[in-house]
Amino acid sequence: MKIVKYIKNSLIDFPRHISCVAFTFGCNYRCWYCHNFGLLNEKADLTDEFFEFLESRKGWLDGVVICGGEPTIQPDIVDVVRKIKAMGFDVKLDTNGSKPDVLAKLFESKLIDYVAMDIKAPKDKLNAMIGVQADFDKLLNSVNIIKNSGVECEFRTTVTPELTADDIIELAKLVGDDIPYYLQPYRKPEMMLNAPEPLSYETLKNYEKLAKTYANLVKMR
Repeated sequence: MKIVKYIKNSLIDFPRHISCVAFTFGCNYRCWYCHNFGLLNEKADLTDEFFEFLESRKGWLDGVVICGGEPTIQPDIVDVVRKIKAMGFDVKLDTNGSKPDVLAKLFESKLIDYVAMDIKAPKDKLNAMIGVQADFDKLLNSVNIIKNSGVECEFRTTVTPELTADDIIELAKLVGDDIPYYLQPYRKPEMMLNAPEPLSYETLKNYEKLAKTYANLVKMR
């Protein structure tokens, strides 16, 4: 695993945990609105430094958030997470759900304490949103694996201007009741001068209200 950036302390990324956040190199998606797009070409490898930092924070931090990029494309992610767990830290994984086989291995090994999956878009809009060809059935498989894992979880969607109320309703149905589903406001990328403007707050609140008809734990973040 190649860690290209890390945040030493966070009170908001891992519920009920004082955590640090590790950003892994690379992603199999090319979402045009990604706020971590710069990490795709980051050349720094801070992996050894990060683990030295973790050693120094035993007893001070509760958990480690592994995000990216997309962590599940790392070939040794299971071994790395096992190492982090052996150091006494809980682990939260942020994923796009594109690798259900990797998720299954992590859950079977009881290595994950919390997982957050981004559901980018419904099937008919997915490839345009993520900039590559993706297997939507794999995403559905990941959703089901996560929902049936017994591990605390959440799903979330960044509400870009392409997504309609019907799209959000479709995704809310996929998540279902009793699992947190967060709608995240889209932020216009600074480097994209022609990027579309965000939807209004009133529109987002309307999406939230409609989605709650199909998933009772929908919230704006």
